[in-house]
This record gives sequence, structure tokens and C-alpha cells, in this order.
Amino acid sequence: MLYQVIPSALTGGDASVPGDKSISHRALMLGAIADGETRISGFLAGDDCLATMRALRGMGVACERSGDSDVLIEGVGLHGLAAPTVALDLGNSGTAMRLFAGLLGGQPFNSTLTGDASLAARPMARVITPLLQMGARIESRDGLPPLTIHGGSQLRGIRYPMPVASAQVKSALLLAGLYAEGETAIVEPAVTRDHTERMLDLMGVATARSGSSISLSGGQQPLATAVPVPGDLSSAAFLLLAAAIAPDCELTVRNVGVNPTRTGVIDILRQMGADITLESERLLGREPTADIRVRSSALHGIDVDPALVSLAIDEFPLLFIAAALAHGQTRFSGIGELRVKESDRIAAMASGLRSLGIRVDESPDGAVVHQGTFGGGEVASRGDHRIAMSFAVAATIAKSAITVLDTDNVNTSFPGFLDCMRGIGVNISSNES
Repeated sequence: MLYQVIPSALTGGDASVPGDKSISHRALMLGAIADGETRISGFLAGDDCLATMRALRGMGVACERSGDSDVLIEGVGLHGLAAPTVALDLGNSGTAMRLFAGLLGGQPFNSTLTGDASLAARPMARVITPLLQMGARIESRDGLPPLTIHGGSQLRGIRYPMPVASAQVKSALLLAGLYAEGETAIVEPAVTRDHTERMLDLMGVATARSGSSISLSGGQQPLATAVPVPGDLSSAAFLLLAAAIAPDCELTVRNVGVNPTRTGVIDILRQMGADITLESERLLGREPTADIRVRSSALHGIDVDPALVSLAIDEFPLLFIAAALAHGQTRFSGIGELRVKESDRIAAMASGLRSLGIRVDESPDGAVVHQGTFGGGEVASRGDHRIAMSFAVAATIAKSAITVLDTDNVNTSFPGFLDCMRGIGVNISSNES
């Protein structure tokens, strides 16, 4: 599938985005091992989260969808998962694979985690290594999927200083820690999103935070509850930037999660001059939520603080677009993690921007993006949903139409992206619409 986007005069107004992907994954997994019925509202019915749901069904968990965004899960308890009869296919979801590695490491049965060609190339050693230290038995292709997890291991709690900040690794170890003897503690080198800790708290599991360390004691049983999911800030960011770079535009995106471990993209855009305000701030379950208002803004280049990288790790493709329109130059450093996402996102963004006439100086763990004007033409997204959506935003203010190739995977995180963009005035079509 491809997108064709014609430069557009945005109308602004009000908009909403689908539920948060990270929270939806965690609600499914913790709901599955909870005691009782968990009701999820605002669930993201994207390809990645639906892969997690299918995997749980394959282990005997009843998950019933009602409409697009409500899910009822009949929890089987901490020790109630059943052995799957086939490999668990997680599609394109690195989050699902890493979190399931932790959840399944302490089960009494064998399991295999697999996925598509993109997922098969993503590194899993960073989660395998600490799970092996806990006593799990996991086989891989030199650290790559598929993963075969052998059951029957008694896990033991460990203290694990993470060499690289990763919410997925932290979450996997916390899930494994529920099945471990003693205490499991993870030390973060930088703050990462804390949705797992918040949801454990919501479900009655005690965790402790001391400085950069988060810990829990094994054997605690999560208790089922209602889990409301706010809109996904990573998805809202595409609309926010589209409005910020449009002339004479004001847009409010309603009911968006603004967890402080996720708002790096807002902080960076504000530092670049974006007029963004949070309104009606409130808690939805344990998650901070707000309406986000953005007005047309003149952006300027900055040196992006590496301390914000872990707070905006999914939004850097979009920030490359902002940088190309910002007066002067914008320097990104400490973003080497982007090279092992769904694509090499530094290389993909640099290549795409150059094809549109933007100068980019690439380095192993960063890039310098120089101000320019987007020309028209074709851009390869490399099958990466965030690359595809970022260039769709760029096209709204280009000199002529841009065709974004290989956009099928947008549904992994943002089903309804086309309708959402059209709703704020973007002239976007696909060869399937």
C-alpha cells in the first residue's frame, strides 16, 4: 500500500487518536494473569496489540472484544496459562516479544515466540541476557528471533543494572519477577516509560522505587480491575506537528496520555518553539491524561538534549521532520537505539529527507538536520509505520505531492490514520482507499 499526500491547508479544530499501544499490550498481559475479570476501555485494536491478544488466546485466555475499543478478559491467575499448541506469532511487535519472553520464562511449559521478517531481524539479547541470569532457559538465533522458551525453570530474583535504557526490558523483568523467588530489582541508566509499574499498582501488586531502581517481590497475584486506556501520545504527535507547521491553524487533540515518562516529544517541540499547551489535566486510571492544544508556530533548530531520548524514543522520525523545517540546524545525538527499531530509523529518515531536498549529516548515533524546503516525489518508508506517517506529515507543507511507499504497517500502531488526517484537512489518499 502507498499514500499520496497533496500539500494541504489544515482546518484544525478537535481530533482524537486511538488508545495507547504500550498500555494496551500491558493491560492484555496483566489482565490475562490477574484474578477475575479485567475490562479494558480505549483499547488499541492495532495489528501489534491484536497479535498479543491472539497469543494469549493460544494459551487459554478468554479475551472478548466489544466494539472497536472495549475488551473483557477472563483472568486465569498467575499460574493458569496453558501450553500453546503452536508457535506464538507476534507479527511485527517487538514489545510483545520482549514482554512475553519475561512472562513465559517462569511457566511450566515450553513456548516459541516468532514474528514477521522485520521482527526476526530485531535484537533480543538485551532481554535474553538478564532472563538467563534469573534462571530462564531461552534459545535464539544468536540473539535474534524466533525465541524458544523452555518451561519448568524456577526463576530467582536478581538486581540488574540495565546497560541501555529500555522500558521493554524493564517490563519483561518485572513480569518475570512475579514468578521469581525473592526480589527482582532493575536499575535504569535513564528514565523510561513506567506504564508497567503503574498498572501493577492498579492491580494491587506492590512495587518499590528507590532512586533509579524499581523492584518487586515474587509471588504477588495481580487483581483484575477496570483499565481505561488514554489516547496514544505517539500517535497524537503526528497531528500536533502537522498543525504546528501549518499556517493559521489551531488544533486540540482530546484525551491523550501525558505520562511524564512519555512527554519528551512535547518538551523537544516546545524547545524548538512549538506553541503546545496541556489542558484539563487529569488521571485516567493511574495514567496522567490531558487535552493537547497546538497553534501554528515558527520552529528553530536546537541541540536535542540526550537526556530526553528515552522519553521520546518513538517520536524521533517525526522530530526529524520538525528539524528540517526549523530555522538553522538541529543536532540529534545519543539516538543509536533507532538503528534497531522496525527499520534503521536514522538511515531511513536521512535517506528520505535527502530525496526531498533536505541536507542531513548522519553519524553512528545521531544526525544533524539542516533547514530546507520539502520537494515532491517518492519516499521509501522501508515498511516502518512511524517513517511512513512522518513523511505523510512532511508532505502537507511540501512544494508538490509526495508519495509514501510501503505503508501497510501503519495499522500496527495507528488504525484510522488516514481518516484522522483527513479530519484535520489533510489531502491524503491511498491505493486502497
